[in-house]
Amino acid sequence: MTVASAISAIEQKLTPALDVANVSHAFGARRALDDVCFSVAPASFTVLLGLNGAGKSTLFSLITRLYATRSGAIRIFGHDVAREPGAALRQLGVVFQSRALDIDISIQQNLVYHAALHGIGRGEALKLIAPALQRAGLTDRAGEKVANLSGGQMRRVEIARALLHGPRLLLLDEPTVGLDIKARADILARVRELLTEQGVGVLWATHLIDEIAPGDDVVVLHQGRVLARGPVAEVLAATARPTMTAAFTSLTGLDAADASAPS
Repeated sequence: MTVASAISAIEQKLTPALDVANVSHAFGARRALDDVCFSVAPASFTVLLGLNGAGKSTLFSLITRLYATRSGAIRIFGHDVAREPGAALRQLGVVFQSRALDIDISIQQNLVYHAALHGIGRGEALKLIAPALQRAGLTDRAGEKVANLSGGQMRRVEIARALLHGPRLLLLDEPTVGLDIKARADILARVRELLTEQGVGVLWATHLIDEIAPGDDVVVLHQGRVLARGPVAEVLAATARPTMTAAFTSLTGLDAADASAPS
C-alpha cells in the first residue's frame, strides 16, 4: 500500500457516513426541524429516537432529497446531497415507513425493477438478488406475489431491495411499525447483522425505546430539535438517569406513559 492510498483509507474511515449540519426546515409557519446537527459513523448503528411529530420523517425526506435542503447541509460520505446528489445517493439505501413494494408482482420482479433504477441490468441483478433473498430467508418465494407475504416478510424484501446497489449507509424510518413482537425482533436482528457482516452504517428511526441496545449511538429528536446525541452510556451519564426511558422522559419533559406510547 502506498502512502497516498494509506492516507485515503484513513480519511474514508474518518469521514462520517452521514453528517447533518445545522439543518432547519419549515412548512409555512410551522418549524419541523430546528438547527439539527448530528453524524453517523461508518459501520455503526445509530438510533434516531422521537415520538410522532418529532421531525424524523421530515429529516429522512431531506436526506433522500424528497425535499430540498434550504438551511444547513447534509453529506453522505462527504458528498453534499444538494450539490452532488448522484454521488451521495449512490451510497444510500432507504426503507421508508410506508410500504413501497408493488404487491401485484413477484418479489423477484420488484427487485429487478429496483436494480434497473440504479442502472443494473437484469443479468447482473439476478446474480445480486439470489444471495439477497437467501440472507432474507425468502429464496423459495422469489416467484411469489408480494401480496402473499406477511408484513415482516415484506420488510425483509424492502431491506434486501435497499441494499442491492451496494450502499454503505442504510436509513430505516420506523421499520417495525405494524409488526408483531416476533417480526419486530427479527427485522432488528437482521439489520444489526448487516452492520457486522457487511459494515453497513445504519440510521434507525423509531419511537420505541426498547429497540435501542446499550452499544448503540442515539439521537433524541423532539419537536424538531436534537436534545441529546452520542453513545447510550454518555446520554445516560449526561442526564443522570439509569435507563433510556428515564433519560428520554427527563429530556422531553414527558411522563413515562407518553414516552412509551406508539406514534
